[in-house]
Amino acid sequence: MSDSILDDPLRIAGRSFRSRLLTGTGKYRDFDETRRATEAAGAEIVTVAIRRMNLGQDPGQSNLLDVLPPERYTILPNTAGCYTAEDAVRTCRLARELLDGHALVKLEVLGDARTLYPDVVQTLKAAEMLVGEGFEVMVYTSDDPILARQLEQIGCVAVMPLAAPIGSGLGIQNRYTLLEIIENAKVPIIVDAGVGTASDAAIAMELGCDGVLMNTAIAGARDPVRMALAMKLAVEAGRAAFQAGRIPRKRYASASSPIDGTVG
Repeated sequence: MSDSILDDPLRIAGRSFRSRLLTGTGKYRDFDETRRATEAAGAEIVTVAIRRMNLGQDPGQSNLLDVLPPERYTILPNTAGCYTAEDAVRTCRLARELLDGHALVKLEVLGDARTLYPDVVQTLKAAEMLVGEGFEVMVYTSDDPILARQLEQIGCVAVMPLAAPIGSGLGIQNRYTLLEIIENAKVPIIVDAGVGTASDAAIAMELGCDGVLMNTAIAGARDPVRMALAMKLAVEAGRAAFQAGRIPRKRYASASSPIDGTVG
């Protein structure tokens, strides 16, 4: 890998990460598959649903931290399954206790159990409360550019708009609103939800997203470990393509080998 790519870290809340692929930890067959897929993805930030995964709150059960140790990975506790601001804030406080004062969290407040779309009113309320309590908030939200700006102004350290509904695998359905968010943001923009395969991840990065977070697209694949590797390569390729700058789209041909100056 070239030095220019290696010198292009993802920066969140004052910390630098080589990988721009963030992965979830749910839906795998077991913790061993979770570990192998996470390693294949090259992920450094792994998100964990505090309400669904044991991080030590149940001493009698297997602990995810035994296979994804905090000294190797940045654990990103999330508020999956929360439908009110108060519930989300309470979950983040629990995560901070379980992880010895850990401040970095992923906020998500859902508004609908079928689509898992965010409740943006409750999300804004929870973000204000958490930032006020000293949390570093990465926030899952809709693809509304105005809302993204408001969340940034509140003090969220990363804004994470959906590309399509969670777990849908529909790919990037909203590239124009994503572009509007990206072009006006001063914090990292990370696509969260909707990615189905490697080309989707590459498109997100080619648009200029700072990273991609995914779980179902990897864990739900026929071969999760191989898909994790594919996603890693796609994110790297998409970022390199964005930095390189694509050629403009044209409605007419442009020969790779110009005929001007040819002999005969």
